[in-house]
Amino acid sequence: MREFLGFIKKEFIHILRDFRTMTILFGLPVVQILIFGFVIRNEIRNVKIGVLDFSKDIVTYDILKRVTSSGFFVIDKYLTSVDEIEKVFQEGKIREVLVFENHFASKLEREGVASVQIICDASDPTSANLIVNYSRGIIASYLKEINGDSKIPFQIRPVVRMMYNADLKSAFMFVPGTMAMVLMLVCALMTSVSIAREKETGTMEALLVSPLRPMQILAGKVMPYILLSCINAAVILIIGHFVFNLPVRGNIWLLFAVTILFITLALSLGIMISSISNSQQMAMFVSAFALMLPTILLSGFIFPLENMPKVLQWLSYFVPPKYFITMIRSIMLKGAGVTEVWKEIMVLVFMIFTFIGISFVKFKVRLE
Repeated sequence: MREFLGFIKKEFIHILRDFRTMTILFGLPVVQILIFGFVIRNEIRNVKIGVLDFSKDIVTYDILKRVTSSGFFVIDKYLTSVDEIEKVFQEGKIREVLVFENHFASKLEREGVASVQIICDASDPTSANLIVNYSRGIIASYLKEINGDSKIPFQIRPVVRMMYNADLKSAFMFVPGTMAMVLMLVCALMTSVSIAREKETGTMEALLVSPLRPMQILAGKVMPYILLSCINAAVILIIGHFVFNLPVRGNIWLLFAVTILFITLALSLGIMISSISNSQQMAMFVSAFALMLPTILLSGFIFPLENMPKVLQWLSYFVPPKYFITMIRSIMLKGAGVTEVWKEIMVLVFMIFTFIGISFVKFKVRLE
């Protein structure tokens, strides 16, 4: 029994001395509960909206004052014409536009009925439903206050229009996100594990003394994953279009171009991870923890970013799938062109050069 207790004590000491094991045992649960606690929320906060007010009277002013003071919405832009609505939605910053008809206050006073149009970007149907319901609730609260005990109450009729996804199909949200996740898995995870395997088994040393240059070796390792990733992307798009009726309103060649750009980024990220990992286990852990969780939680794939605390919103700027998902949704659902997605393209290009640069510094021609 004494030997058994001594063995248990030895195992405890071994675990406590291993920093990586202690990080996984105690750090990972704390990080996950904090992230999930802040990310998974059913309410909305600080949603950017646009306003097209043809009336500009005291009633529309009061309604907009309630909208901004609720904490749910932030007026990002005042529009001057209906033609601007499509453009601001394609830019991706505004999620909803409130349109007040001409002579809103006088019509409400004279006829007892006035209309406000709620136009919402439904490329994310879950958020769109919440946004519209919150908008209706604010208008209903305003009506309740001004009507009081009136026998003939005023009526403000919200006319809802869901753009880009009128039927609120969830596939319109999940297909682009799934595409980003699959490409990140195939490219980054598999590439990092493949190269780490060569280092772990000692075969990388044999490759380095061959006539091939180090960059040729890395290129040869990643080329199969480029082809496989392109096939995966094509399969996802075909299934999304023919099974889930996901439209492709934008340029198909631009869609393929940004997909290949993201594949290149994921491969460069996988190479960078492999350059700092000495084992397959380490490469898998870094890839799973540093790539999969942010792709699911901090990319806007499932959970709206504007609902999250500012710290997590800042962290989302370092998550590559965020930009890819934004571009895919804009091109496929909104018909956006290069002028609407060029900022995201430049960010991905900058990340590619950054990851490749780090890999150059970390990659050692001779194994230690």
